[in-house]
Amino acid sequence: MQFIDTHSHLYSNQFDDDRTLAVNTAIDAGVTTILLPNISSKYTKGMLDLCAEFPKNCYPMMGLHPCDVSEENYEQEIAHIEEELARNKYIAVGEIGLDLYWDKTKLDIQKKAFIHQIKLAKKYNLPIAIHVRDAFEEAIEIIEAENDETLKGVFHCFTGNIEDAKRVINLGGFYLGIGGVLTFKNSGLDKTIAEIELQHLILETDSPYLAPAPFRGKRNESKYIVNIAEKLAEVHNISIEKVAETTTLNAKKLFQL
Repeated sequence: MQFIDTHSHLYSNQFDDDRTLAVNTAIDAGVTTILLPNISSKYTKGMLDLCAEFPKNCYPMMGLHPCDVSEENYEQEIAHIEEELARNKYIAVGEIGLDLYWDKTKLDIQKKAFIHQIKLAKKYNLPIAIHVRDAFEEAIEIIEAENDETLKGVFHCFTGNIEDAKRVINLGGFYLGIGGVLTFKNSGLDKTIAEIELQHLILETDSPYLAPAPFRGKRNESKYIVNIAEKLAEVHNISIEKVAETTTLNAKKLFQL
């Protein structure tokens, strides 16, 4: 079986002591491909260095995370993204989106950055990896307004209800990113995902965050994709081999791997 972790921050400082080991351990577990969304310009070099170390396994995205958007840095960060997209090969524009969990006062500048990066994705014919926290309605309204035959992507760390899921699926070229929350006892996500066909799902860890049960609260790693896949197989009452096959094909299709 082979898996793709479609969202992992293995370049973060939480892996400074064992980054190479963490990648190799994931590969040994069958997670042979790891996609790395960017956060801001200060992480670009570390992300690209990791991709250079594992050119057949790690692939970079380029984007500005909504929590790192501010009036002070917006123009400089967007310029960095534009330069990188023009100069280097990236598999997606991400991690982009809206986050109202920490700060509700930055919605306008977050929307501006989000829309700007969506347009860059269209320009370079790349998918987008969308971060949404406490802002699903605001985010999907933007996507619905910008949606056309060229726009595609994933709603990373999807935790919504069945109506939210159907709204994403109805966009046409978008997937639901399913991670460790699926394994959380009282998340309710399992009941939603039970009603969604596997063809609309891709797997992710968001490591080092949101480790699945039984590792909840500890550092997440790409190797734990297998635990998420086991839970998805249980929810759909199918084999883990089928989960691996379908979600891997979905990810390859979306990110042109």
